[in-house]
Amino acid sequence: MDTVKQIVRDIPNFPKEGIVFKDITPLLADAAAFEKIIKTLKKRYSGKEIHKVVGVEARGFIFASALAYALNAGITMIRKPGKLPYKTYQETYSLEYGTDTIEIHQDALRENERIILIDDVLATGGTLAATLNLIRNNFKNVEIEEVAFLIELDFLNGREKLKGTPIHSLIHY
Repeated sequence: MDTVKQIVRDIPNFPKEGIVFKDITPLLADAAAFEKIIKTLKKRYSGKEIHKVVGVEARGFIFASALAYALNAGITMIRKPGKLPYKTYQETYSLEYGTDTIEIHQDALRENERIILIDDVLATGGTLAATLNLIRNNFKNVEIEEVAFLIELDFLNGREKLKGTPIHSLIHY
């Protein structure tokens, strides 16, 4: 993953002063690097009988789609309010200044399905903690195999909010 890590571009002071944004768009444009990521994840989850890959808005959809295809699994999406056309379950969670909400279709997961959740970056863990609550509170007997990330920003301690959940990150900063 060192070669993949080198492709990620740092954007200083984005989206605000003092933040160094990890831009994955050069990585997505590099076919060999993107293929390596998906093959690595496929190898990790092959043989685990994964039924669905759950992608978290928005960059998580990219990895969820490719991984679901590689695993011959379905995909479902966690979205911001008003983006899903059918009946949804919602989870509202706290941000540093305010709140946010995520949704999932009420029929997105079935009992006894084994799933993987995937997103591009684990930062503070708030969105993924809310995603886990959303799934656990509304879908009984769904097994979460693991939460996967392309990048983990270790210094933000996002894992602390996801205690008790298996986590796998390909790249650490």
